[in-house]
Amino acid sequence: MKVYALVGSSGTGKSYQAMNLAQEKGIEYVIDDGLMIRENKVIGGRSAKREDSRMAAVKRALFLDPKHRKEIREILRIKTPKSLLIIGTSDRMVELIAENLDLGGIDQKVFIEEISSPEDIQRAKSHRSQEGMHIIPVPTFQIKEDFSGYFLNPLRVLRRFGKGEKVSEKSVVRPTFSYLGDYRISNRVIRDLVLFASFKIIGVKNVWNIEVENTPNGLVIDFTISIVFGNPIRAISERVQEQVREEIEYMTSFNIVKINVFVKNLINPED
Repeated sequence: MKVYALVGSSGTGKSYQAMNLAQEKGIEYVIDDGLMIRENKVIGGRSAKREDSRMAAVKRALFLDPKHRKEIREILRIKTPKSLLIIGTSDRMVELIAENLDLGGIDQKVFIEEISSPEDIQRAKSHRSQEGMHIIPVPTFQIKEDFSGYFLNPLRVLRRFGKGEKVSEKSVVRPTFSYLGDYRISNRVIRDLVLFASFKIIGVKNVWNIEVENTPNGLVIDFTISIVFGNPIRAISERVQEQVREEIEYMTSFNIVKINVFVKNLINPED
């Protein structure tokens, strides 16, 4: 296996450039901040950006946790990649990652200054220092469970390769340990969104008993509806589920684990 490393100080746009480098070198697998990524898909690990402190984030990124380290080693054993890219903030960091994952030596190191202009690096640093924005080179849906409620926005980038075009999506997040403050949405807001979304569906008469449970993986939402007599119960219920999920995920970026809709009764259209 050929091991590459992309090295640059924190906030210089390494993760943003990683997919370009991987495309150029034909690298399928990327190690970034504790995650194992293959072709824009997370296949293992846990993001260091999800840790509660900077120290914990560093330990996560270096694979110092035995369980975390074992998981990635096992993936490497099974997948046997021909090439791999490690992203790190220093020579020492990428070397420690390679050592902890039993990758052997690093065949080629690429420094961020070699592939990014001074203007791009300065722009990335500005976003990091002023807004606490970090980029993870995978689509938003891939890591929504880990970052439920912490997303700023997904970033779609159209790139041209020869005669073809490729759209890659990267996720912009604010880490949980960011000093810029926490992002909180009360359950009352979620309940209001459930009401708003449900009444968009023709045939829904009443909505009540809205219960919101915050789990480690996201939200579980239970609520009861009344349907106007004459409408298909199953179809209306499924449409309500879809609309509520769409509304809450769009407005809050919370991951939705489950939506349970209970149909209590049918209402006469004239009532």
